[in-house]
Amino acid sequence: MSDFSITFFAALSDPTRLRALFLLAARGELCVCRLVEALGVSQPKMSRHLAFLRDAGIVRDRRAGQWVHYRVNEDLPDWARQVLTTSAAAMAADLPYRGDLARLGSGTARTGGAAQAGTGAGAMPC
Repeated sequence: MSDFSITFFAALSDPTRLRALFLLAARGELCVCRLVEALGVSQPKMSRHLAFLRDAGIVRDRRAGQWVHYRVNEDLPDWARQVLTTSAAAMAADLPYRGDLARLGSGTARTGGAAQAGTGAGAMPC
């Protein structure tokens, strides 16, 4: 078993990382603020988990001003991509994943600062 496969499955063993990966696999690129909203976790906690996934090579990031957007690494081995896509499809109807998707909303991923992540006080543009 390779070091990457051990790291990959270790990443999936944490509920926050698994839920974030599920959303990234289902929706594509998402801003940290959108993941924070959908999962109901603090920004520092989400950023820490995303850094783990980035350092492991499972996700990639892109900066747009002060915002950081994440996506599943397109260079993942085929087997790892299949694990993510198959798992995301299988879990879509289960809690908490169904709730995460609902909180994320039915829109497409928001990128490049072109959309607002909400309205009113406290809304975070991304």
